[in-house]
Amino acid sequence: MPKAVSSFELTLKSRSRHQTLTNWLYGELRSAILEGRLAPGARLPSSRDFASQYALSRGTVVSVLERLQAEGYITSRVGFGTWVNRVETPRPARQAPATPAYIRRVLATYKRPQPWVDLAFVEGIRPFRIGVPAINEFPSEVWGRIAADRARNFRAWLKKDSDRRGYRPLRDAIAEYLRTSRGVRCTAEQIVLVSGIQQALDLLARLLLKKNDPIWMEDPGYFGARIAFDNAGARMIAVPVDEEGLSVSAGMKICPDAKGAYVTPAHQFPLGATMSLERRMALLNWASRTGAFVIEDDYDSEYRFEGPPVPALQSLDNHANVIFIGSFSKTLFPALRVGYVVLPAQLIDSFLSFRYRTDFRNASFDHAVLCDFIVDGHLARHLRKMRNLYAERLTILMEGAEQHLGGLLAISNVRAGLYTIGHLKSGMPSRQAEKLAAAQGVEVLAVDRCTLKRPDPNALVLGFGGFDELAIRQGLLRLAKALT
Repeated sequence: MPKAVSSFELTLKSRSRHQTLTNWLYGELRSAILEGRLAPGARLPSSRDFASQYALSRGTVVSVLERLQAEGYITSRVGFGTWVNRVETPRPARQAPATPAYIRRVLATYKRPQPWVDLAFVEGIRPFRIGVPAINEFPSEVWGRIAADRARNFRAWLKKDSDRRGYRPLRDAIAEYLRTSRGVRCTAEQIVLVSGIQQALDLLARLLLKKNDPIWMEDPGYFGARIAFDNAGARMIAVPVDEEGLSVSAGMKICPDAKGAYVTPAHQFPLGATMSLERRMALLNWASRTGAFVIEDDYDSEYRFEGPPVPALQSLDNHANVIFIGSFSKTLFPALRVGYVVLPAQLIDSFLSFRYRTDFRNASFDHAVLCDFIVDGHLARHLRKMRNLYAERLTILMEGAEQHLGGLLAISNVRAGLYTIGHLKSGMPSRQAEKLAAAQGVEVLAVDRCTLKRPDPNALVLGFGGFDELAIRQGLLRLAKALT
């Protein structure tokens, strides 16, 4: 049996007045073994260390250990130490404790966010889960080398005065990156680091909106934004989306006095359209005229496989109406919880003060590692490599779908991002197709989960970024079987 040294002190119950030290210690150790608090293979301290740790005589400890060994609970060998044996013992049935009233209240009143209703979450990553980058292609050795160097020399950079906006060198690097690659007009002082886009949305929703305040939402649109605005008690105004993005004219007819708008102009989620220049200018003019805010979610604009890069909506804003948000979850890896908010200068102090209600400090170590990764040129090299890889994987998906899903699913011709959309030719409800695919081991997302008032678009979202050619082709075969 493998033996593991336990470095944690075992908590022992108080001894009753009429109980001898020997019987008390024996009972406590025996119970700990039977209850699994001392797991099989756990190594016990030496009798001398044990006696010192619990202020007992060594003779008492030796007596108890000898008894436990005689009964088969532990094994002790000179020169090898003492460890716990595997003891099979029937556990008496225990009556389930009554559920506290506060838990019953939560269970009775909690409502699962609508986009997640009847959505099965399964272990493991299966084609075609969205939001999954090609993690195996990430230069982990480079990242590990940078992290190790930062860890060895952490005192040098950790002593620097902390900034509530996040690690200053990283904000400098992000500002330069956004100015160059996205045309964003900003300085490091306007950037606040957060844990990701969802935290940015949550903070902005609660800061900018009061209960029942109206906000324009793309329909269909990103479910994470919908959850954030719903948590803030906002009234979401469903504004239709077409091949030019959010219809500003429709929004002004439905609710001209909305407090703000949430958009994904570079790569609309989930339909994939790029907002036209005419629509962008119309949105900015509406926001400027009414004093509304616009949240621009730039979640995966780095991955565009045809045509020139599309400048950010924020680059056209002359009246401080646009708040720009992004993260590194898809460009690098999801476990890296680093995102950013680019705020108008007048809003920075209010945003920081509001954030202090729930979050006092940033993840400085991850910030320092990411900063070096960007400054040393690794991010730019990684993005160039991944654009080529994702373009290839999208081509494989499109060609494979034409071969195996002809007459069943029509794949969008948008060549961008880490996912694509497929329209069900049979008119099958998207939720039904989602369930049929899950039964065949394929994970797709019904576009119906992203709608507010729009009828079911009869379409599925398919992520391709995290899957190689074999996985994509096998997934398409299973999807074809599901939809046939």
